[in-house]
Amino acid sequence: MYPLHEGSGLLLLAVLAGLQIAAECRGTPPCRPGFSEDVYKVVVPDITEKGQPLFNVKFFDCGRGGLVRFECSNPSDFRIEADGVVYAARGLQLPGVQASLLLIKASDDTTQKQWVTQVQMTTSTSTSQQGKEVAVRHVMSEDLKEIVFPSRNMDIQLKRMRRDWVIPPINVPENSRGPFPQELVRIRSDHDKSRSLRYSVTGPGADQPPTGIFIIDPISGELSVNKPLDREHIPNFHLRAHAVDLNGNQVENPIDIVINVIDMNDNRPEFTHQIWNGTIPEGSKPGTFVMTVTSIDKDDPKTSNGLLHYKILSQNPESPTSNMFTINNSTGGIITVAAGLDREKVPQYTLIIQATDMEGNSMYGLSNTATAVIRVIDINDNPPEFTAETFFGEVHENRVNVIVANLTVTDKDQPNTPAWNAVYKITGGDPTGRFSVPTDPTTNEGLVTVVKPIDYESSRTYVLTVEARNEVPLARGIHSPRQSTATVSIKVIDVNESPYFEPNPKLIKLEEGMMPKSALTTFTAQDPDRFMQQSIRYSKLSDPANWLKIDPNTGRITTIAILDRESPFVVNSLYNATFLATDNGIPSASGTGTLQIFLLDINDNAPRVFPQETEICEKPEPNAINITALDGDLNPNAGPFAFELAHRPADVKRNWTITRISGDYAQLSLKIGFLESGIYELPIIITDSGNLPMSNTSYLRIKVCQCDINGDCTDQQHIMAAGLGTGAIISILLCIIILLILVLLFVVWMKRRDKERQAKQLLIDPEDDVRDNILKYDEEGGGEEDQDYDLSQLQQPDTLEPDAIKPVGIRRLDERPLHPEPQYPMRSAAPHPGDIGDFISEGLKAADNDPTAPPYDSLLVFDYEGSGSTAGSLSSLNSSSSGGDQDYDYLNDWGPRFRKLADMYGGSDD
Repeated sequence: MYPLHEGSGLLLLAVLAGLQIAAECRGTPPCRPGFSEDVYKVVVPDITEKGQPLFNVKFFDCGRGGLVRFECSNPSDFRIEADGVVYAARGLQLPGVQASLLLIKASDDTTQKQWVTQVQMTTSTSTSQQGKEVAVRHVMSEDLKEIVFPSRNMDIQLKRMRRDWVIPPINVPENSRGPFPQELVRIRSDHDKSRSLRYSVTGPGADQPPTGIFIIDPISGELSVNKPLDREHIPNFHLRAHAVDLNGNQVENPIDIVINVIDMNDNRPEFTHQIWNGTIPEGSKPGTFVMTVTSIDKDDPKTSNGLLHYKILSQNPESPTSNMFTINNSTGGIITVAAGLDREKVPQYTLIIQATDMEGNSMYGLSNTATAVIRVIDINDNPPEFTAETFFGEVHENRVNVIVANLTVTDKDQPNTPAWNAVYKITGGDPTGRFSVPTDPTTNEGLVTVVKPIDYESSRTYVLTVEARNEVPLARGIHSPRQSTATVSIKVIDVNESPYFEPNPKLIKLEEGMMPKSALTTFTAQDPDRFMQQSIRYSKLSDPANWLKIDPNTGRITTIAILDRESPFVVNSLYNATFLATDNGIPSASGTGTLQIFLLDINDNAPRVFPQETEICEKPEPNAINITALDGDLNPNAGPFAFELAHRPADVKRNWTITRISGDYAQLSLKIGFLESGIYELPIIITDSGNLPMSNTSYLRIKVCQCDINGDCTDQQHIMAAGLGTGAIISILLCIIILLILVLLFVVWMKRRDKERQAKQLLIDPEDDVRDNILKYDEEGGGEEDQDYDLSQLQQPDTLEPDAIKPVGIRRLDERPLHPEPQYPMRSAAPHPGDIGDFISEGLKAADNDPTAPPYDSLLVFDYEGSGSTAGSLSSLNSSSSGGDQDYDYLNDWGPRFRKLADMYGGSDD
């Protein structure tokens, strides 16, 4: 921005001087169109910018409105608008000029009248700032122009004109350095000649926020600005001027005053982003758009202060030229101006962009910079090239899905992009499609892979021609070089292959019933290894019925059993046998072949009746049974069948009759009117239709029963007539016997287990024996409530005094009651261990059934046997005459616990 010179205030005063249009008194003459002044004296800055407002002139059009147009004598330097404001048409520099004359003409297109006024423009001087301030203040005091309130006593014509009474705005430059307060205009009323008035202003900037910006002298009416203004904060102020007398009565109608803040270049351009990112494909032609950078200036965009121009300050790197890009100075659009963008050489450019206001005037304008980063996008302008002309590999024959060779290529394009990813294609040397070349996604190598088996005997080497391309086509004008094609030489390694049977399977047709040792055919295999001298041996791998054998050297197949078409191993007259052929290679290889024998049917199976069991009612009213025959043979060795009742027993034909229904079916019915319920077996002779017919007597099992009205056997009769066959009865008996054996074995096992458990109970650990041992009682019980012990219960009952026995009513529940001693069994004198176990078991059962036993854990006295024990003293064991002749050494077999007894009774001196 340009600061105000000392003549700026005079400029404003001169402009405002032409704003006074009022009637001086009652009876003012009619309105005369014309300029308010014949000569305007204004002060302009030494340097002006394009579009900067300089001053304004006032023209009274007396209601002509837009019919009056203005012209100036120097339109190349100055421009005047319809409101009388004069702007700089371009940037001007007027140093040292004391006065410059400008003519302004107003023309009425309707009446063709013209009015002319002169404007004397002077520039600021170089006197000191203090002198400037005094001069400005003096001028403003002496020559301050006035704004007069319109008279309320105008005639009718003037009253009609009051609707067009507009006070031109007052232009005040922003960022003025003062001195403050700085007078702007004097407001006056014609009534101040006859009485004292007081002036005031209201509105934002005066008595409303922001307050204190504008002040008015209440007596003189001088309106002043009290501080610097900021257009970017508040671009204009709307004030209202008032005139009242000393009593506060309104003398004049309020008038509106508009104060425009004139913009100064006090804001630098600001880029919306400090770093701009753009892309452009490599190889782009000149004029290709890249991106647009944008900067914002807070100054008035209608003036040069807010008009920005862009330019590129630097380019890094400067390759291939230093001017690869240019920028539109008005829009900020960046385009290319030179060819030669190559990502492989320069992947990125960095531009320093400068934005300058004042339409790019580097001397007076303010500027700012930003960085534009342009990344060159890769295109497929570099084809892949093989690193070698020929690649080599080898593979064993008959192997698939193995990698034979790795093909490596180089590509200058950006890695891991479609322009870099290689695609391989076999263009020659593989007419049968036995190889493929997929791409390794990590290394971009071509993997020559076998996809079909290779036969060494057919081809020992393969020479493939492989071409490498990219996933996307090459850029226009780029062609694949010779290095994009390579040769792959593959050597095939011979391996021992399995022999194979031809044909496989082999089908032969024979009649069934062929006798053993009959020759069937010769089933031989071929060895594909023509270049290996090997022999083949044959063996049988699968022969479900064990009918065949094969000669290990010649492959001649003979029978070892009769071939039977009705065998369960024959399916649809076809029998399959598998043979193995093994060579003598290292390692040996083997192959299998299947021999299919189609057995032709002969009449070797007699027919049999079906079904084998059926039911019939006692009274045939009518009642018949349909039967057929089953024959394992095929037609014509099967049906039609001939059915006949056997001649014996004699009651068969007397009670039954059989009638042929068709070739395969016959009907059996009762010949008599009633037959007693029961089970009958009827012999039926069935003959097939073979060339040599075969007959068979089958037995039909018939259940004769009582029937209901529907002809069905009743439940009771079913139960009565239900019979079981011999096989079923035998099965049931076997099940019953097995069940009994299992129960018996279980009982024996339980008995033995009980004896073992009883024997183990005799083997008491000495540490667990309560006799002759010191027991440690370190548990103190559960508290004071558990301290009431009756120690007398630890004594033997025989030693207790009668008075010491407690009454039954106060006895503890865990005390042993004094009841007659239970009758424990007498121990037998026999020393057999089983007797001892029985004795202990019986004693345990007696203790469990003892009603005097405590209900829960308590101390049991095991060493008290009661008075008058029938067992006697153990000392009798030593003096017994019957025990002296016995051998007690068997006690040593009972374990360490019985060794003491063995020593005592075994006759030892100890």
